[in-house]
Amino acid sequence: MNWLAHAVGAFGGTVAMTILISGSRGMGLTRMDIPFMLGTMLTPDRDKARWVGVVVNLVNGWLFAWIYFAAFALHRGIWSYPLFGAAIGLAHSLFVLTAGMSLLPSLHPRMATEQCGPGVKRLLEPPGFMALNYGAGTPIVTVLAHLAYGAFLGWCFSA
Repeated sequence: MNWLAHAVGAFGGTVAMTILISGSRGMGLTRMDIPFMLGTMLTPDRDKARWVGVVVNLVNGWLFAWIYFAAFALHRGIWSYPLFGAAIGLAHSLFVLTAGMSLLPSLHPRMATEQCGPGVKRLLEPPGFMALNYGAGTPIVTVLAHLAYGAFLGWCFSA
């Protein structure tokens, strides 16, 4: 196992997934801003939040990549690694969209919940089921970005 290649691949996969989601936001396919949501969990300063969120997002993506790499190592030769990575990415995205997004308002100190609307301290809109509050394209963008992330990690693992 080439640890340096995996570390670079993990970083590259995270950057690519972030570009896909951010680009989709720029094209109006979604209003979801993952770096901003992550950043505002840690700082009330909305200007700093985006930078803090980018760093947290990169670290999270890098750490998740090691889970993917562990799965690849456990299933050597059974599948094509990019295809297996895409399958893991599909499961990952569905978990994020269903369980993760429903838990986010209870974990986020500055996000309103479905039961309690916005207030002085809770200004961010909750994602809702499958993050549909951020636009009808959000689930599609999320699934496609995770498929690409997993396939890229699989390709890096096999290289």
